[in-house]
Amino acid sequence: MSKIVFLGAGSTVFARNVLGDALHVPALNDAEIALLDIDADRLHISDVMLQNIVRNLGASARVRTYLGDDAAEAFAGADYVINAIQVGGYEPSTVIDFEIPKKYGLRQTIADTLGIGGIFRALRTIPVMLDYCRIMERVSPDALLLNYSNPMAMLTGALLRATSIRTVGLCHSVQVCAPHLCRELDLPTDDLRWQIAGINHQGWLLEISRHGKDLYPEIKRRAALPEYRMKDAVRFELMKWFGYYVTESSEHTAEYVPWFIRRDAPELIERFPIPLDEYPRRCVDQIARWEKMRAELLEDRPIAHARGHEYASYILEAIETGVPFTFGGNVRNTGLITNLPEGATVEVMCVADRTGITPTHVGDLPPQCAALNRTNINVQEMTIEAALSGRREAIYQAAMLDPHTAAELTIDQIVALCDELIDAHGDYLPAYR
Repeated sequence: MSKIVFLGAGSTVFARNVLGDALHVPALNDAEIALLDIDADRLHISDVMLQNIVRNLGASARVRTYLGDDAAEAFAGADYVINAIQVGGYEPSTVIDFEIPKKYGLRQTIADTLGIGGIFRALRTIPVMLDYCRIMERVSPDALLLNYSNPMAMLTGALLRATSIRTVGLCHSVQVCAPHLCRELDLPTDDLRWQIAGINHQGWLLEISRHGKDLYPEIKRRAALPEYRMKDAVRFELMKWFGYYVTESSEHTAEYVPWFIRRDAPELIERFPIPLDEYPRRCVDQIARWEKMRAELLEDRPIAHARGHEYASYILEAIETGVPFTFGGNVRNTGLITNLPEGATVEVMCVADRTGITPTHVGDLPPQCAALNRTNINVQEMTIEAALSGRREAIYQAAMLDPHTAAELTIDQIVALCDELIDAHGDYLPAYR
């Protein structure tokens, strides 16, 4: 019997997707499941939800809840830990990450991976995750940590660098990239084969074929047509100039590079249609949906759950049964991608089986793709340095190196912005010297 800990279990919908999937797996449906969160109300609702699914699936899993102070008990003897925490939440932290940069003329779309928002999300989250990992090192040192929280590369990289806990980062975008692209261009999705490698949210679709035939020539032809171009404008523009399609959405990608969100070229927002302030809108909608779901769950009506496509249950099933499963994972670069920095967090295909998780060797990326990746890796590495060293100067340097932030602000503005954000986040950030 395995023990699965879900950290950030107040994310009820995501907990349902991941743990509901696990309960469909014969090798896991008798698991001990520990739900851990700092919000008692959300934790209760997730417990009600999961107990309902257990009953309706006829599983024998045992579900227990733990508030934040009981983390050691929750982690004790864990085989797997699934992380989905968001430190600071929508309010106050997401609002701060969007509104203060606006004062400096810096606009964002999602702000959870790179840019000034991604930097400060990492600075809030890394210390919390390090504390949890220190507990795991004591009570469940052999557990596998599956990280779903953003900023994926920064958080996963910090844990791999500063703890002994086995960690892999998992992102939705890799598994849906190729089928999504084909659907956008009205191409069939059966019998697709593809290869993806790079970094989180900027992985490259290096190869894609159907029935053994290379699809890229037709993809590029259709992407240039008026009836398709606006469907995924930023990614199609990047593919035009760099030769390959990137894994993450256009609204995300727009803020990882210096070319699309610019005060001196406001017409680009309409030309590529870029949804500024998209993530706060999503947060408001998600909160409203959660409140509606909360009321429905408390009625205790039977919940049906079909297994979905999230990686976690398939990885756990592969480890438990020994039947291999291949997925895109975020891991430490140990010569896997030879023209990206050693030790950086890279996103490559991995194989899960009874031995654990084994990443695959890629070799060199196309030079232009590796070069663009490195502009993002620079920010990731300096943010990790700031979080682990406590040096305020490293925060400034991370922001100065960020492609979008640097394209819009001067050094003095960047320093002032960082100082204001540090003050605004208050207790959610450690004291930086």
